[in-house]
This record gives sequence, structure tokens and C-alpha cells, in this order.
Amino acid sequence: MTAAPAARALPEPRGELSAAVVDALSGNRVRRLPRPVDADPFGDDLHLALYTAYEPHYLGFTGVHPDREWDLRLLRLRARLERCFIEALRDAAGTGRDLDTELDQLLAAPSVASGVSGFLRQEGRWWQVREYFAHRSIYHHKEADPYLWVVPRLRGQAKAALVAVEFDEFGGGRGDRVHARLFADLLDGASLDSSYLAYLDLVPAPMLAIVNMMSLFALHGRWRGALVGHFAAVEISSPPAAQRMVDALRAWDADPACVRFYAEHVVADAVHEQVLRRDVIGDLLRQEPGIGDELAFGIRATEFLEEQFERHLLRAWEAGRTSLRPPGLSRADAPGSRE
Repeated sequence: MTAAPAARALPEPRGELSAAVVDALSGNRVRRLPRPVDADPFGDDLHLALYTAYEPHYLGFTGVHPDREWDLRLLRLRARLERCFIEALRDAAGTGRDLDTELDQLLAAPSVASGVSGFLRQEGRWWQVREYFAHRSIYHHKEADPYLWVVPRLRGQAKAALVAVEFDEFGGGRGDRVHARLFADLLDGASLDSSYLAYLDLVPAPMLAIVNMMSLFALHGRWRGALVGHFAAVEISSPPAAQRMVDALRAWDADPACVRFYAEHVVADAVHEQVLRRDVIGDLLRQEPGIGDELAFGIRATEFLEEQFERHLLRAWEAGRTSLRPPGLSRADAPGSRE
């Protein structure tokens, strides 16, 4: 047996931890497991190691035997990486507000100029838009996939409603409308590589950490409430940011596939946020009143990591430099009226 044909090659390691994971997946003997506790819990090495360790649960890597997915030595190392990450994430996200306040805050109307989408709409350049697409590709290539792991861990209306949202994420039964497919079309429209995880070697830790959080929450029943909280945070905050991206891309006269992806999220996610808050979170709280703190943690953790990601991008762009790892992307000309 071999890995799925859409998979990509193993990434280039960024340190001792990611090298150990790559060696384990390659079938090479790992003589000594490194100590994640000594690593930056939000750094490149740890998060490439985690992302690579999780990938066998998705499409996997070319040349890696499927049995490596359950290699005990790899799973022990992954557990150490996860402990380091989740402990740091809990400290960073803090205790914060109660669940109702967290949800209400997500619905607060953001400033037109807020965040990366606001920057791109107001003063961004086309090369920065393409970098943003490259970062997001390692998430959108598996968009909505992790949430399926929580379905067996829900019951009643919460389960039915979450599956209904996922049905939309997967195109309502149409392969050409699966959101991951729409993002691949966006990459083609922006003259970028749309193959699976093509930009993994270029994407630094802030975006890797967001996807790793999703995988960690999804694969562990202990964190199912946090995963639902994360999902709600994504769906509730998505429509305003997606609309700003639609406006920016139309100003550049970008390829219709680029506009289509974000336009789809303006409409779909506006419905999803109501379903998630009322039918998923509401029903889950009725079944398990004590799960509120875990749901709120999922929201806070998402906000913290998204803020870290946005800060990384804006600092780089405001300094006129790439936000990607070397060699970055070529600075292609804008398709329309802006540079």
C-alpha cells in the first residue's frame, strides 16, 4: 500500500523536533526522542513537527507507509509535543470571559480597517494578497476535515446541526463546491500552486499553530468542547472578514475564482453562525451544563492564535518584507487596477 496520490513529499525539517518526526515517518531509526519542553511552544520547529506528525491522519506524505500513522514511537513524541503546546496555549489564552460574553464579542461589528483583511482592502499590494493565500492554503486544503472527528462525540440536536453545517462545507454533495476545492480554484486564479500543501515549507509557525490546534482538539475527546468553540469562532467571525476580501479582490479585478471563494463564505457562514450558536452550542449546554468553560477556551485559543498570525503578517508587510520563509514568492503584478 502507498499514500494517496494527492499527497506531497515530507517537508524540510526546521530543527531537532521536526527532524525526528521526519525520520520516524521515513522509517529511519530515531535513537533518542528530543525534549519538546526545551523548545519554543509557538516556534517553527515544534509546529512543523506537530503538523507533520498529524498529516498521516489526513492525506499523508508520498513515500510514507500508511502503517506509520499508528507508529508508537511517533505517537509518543507527538504526545510530548502536544503537552508542550496545549500547556502554553492555555496559559496564553487565559481564563477570560464567560461563554455568552465570548460569543457576543465575536458578533461585535469589527472596524472596516481591522485585521489582515482590512489591511489588504485599504492599503495592501497584490504580492501580499498572494502571500496571504499561501499561508491559508495549509488550512483550506483540509478545511472542515478536523470537525468530522467530533461527530461521534456528540449526541442529539448538537450532532445533527453540526453535520448540517459540515454538509455545506463539503459542497452540499457537489465535489466542485467543496470549500477545499474552491480554495484550490482560488490558488489557480491567483497563479499559485494549487497542489496539496504546496507551500508547507514556506509557511512559518503562526499559521501552522492554528491548524495544529484544530487537529489536537479534534483527535482528542478531552477537547471536543474546545473544538466546537473553535468552530463557532471561525464561523461567527468569518462573514465580515470575507466581505472585506471580496471588496479588495474586486478592486484588483482578481480572477472570479478568487472572489467566489470569499463570496461563498459571506453567505454560508452567516447562516452557520446561527446554527452553531443555537443548535450546536445551545443543545450541547443543555446536555452538559459544565462544558461551557471548555467551549469558551476554544474561542479564546482561536482568537489568540489568529491574533498572533495577523501580527506576524502585518509586522512583515509594514516593514516591506515577506511574511513567508525563504525564498518566499515572486512579487507578481496585480491583475487589475492596483499594484
